[in-house]
Amino acid sequence: FLGYTLKQWGLTPENLYSSVTARVPVYISRDDRYFQDNYQGIPENGYTGVIEKMLDNPRIRVELNTDFRDVKDSVKFEKLIYTGCIDEFFDFRFGKLSYRSLNFNFKPYDMEFFQSVAQINYPENYDYTRITEYKHFLNTKSRKTTVAYEYPQEYEPGANDPYYPIPNDDNNNIYMKYSKEAEKLQDVVFIGRLAEYKYYNMDQIIARALKTFEELC
Repeated sequence: FLGYTLKQWGLTPENLYSSVTARVPVYISRDDRYFQDNYQGIPENGYTGVIEKMLDNPRIRVELNTDFRDVKDSVKFEKLIYTGCIDEFFDFRFGKLSYRSLNFNFKPYDMEFFQSVAQINYPENYDYTRITEYKHFLNTKSRKTTVAYEYPQEYEPGANDPYYPIPNDDNNNIYMKYSKEAEKLQDVVFIGRLAEYKYYNMDQIIARALKTFEELC
């Protein structure tokens, strides 16, 4: 998976923590699934429906396309849950952390299925790292299909979104300085990939959020 690592991170394995390569499991099995958890699934109406239902409350006001730094002095709160980039929160006083971004290119095809499974990874030969055909997840019936080609890219503020923290010594040294500053703020909770500069999987961050909720309540 050297080729995959180079595409995904833009760095050689020697310049990343071993936790990155540890994310590539090796199985001796006929089971072709990446995850081996006993229970696996996704929301019936997708994650968008889950988020919309969570926000459907008269006490919740959603503001889109709003930079936190533009409104932080005007928002009153007892406890702030911050999930954005921790270096941005502190106005980059210790320097900028590095992130990787993604570009998703969706293509429709006039065929029932494009591939035999939901996701296929491409370590070599192509600029994209994987192709995902989402209709496999929910057994959707359709004579046509749409797939997503996933292209890793450098994070450029204002041009794309930060998806992944880059785990290496340089970034960790910067993050630890921000983490110490964050510990001083009793009214702010930093949580998530960007706020904790940690590579969480979906199940891990859901568990982290639920645990944080219990601690706050």
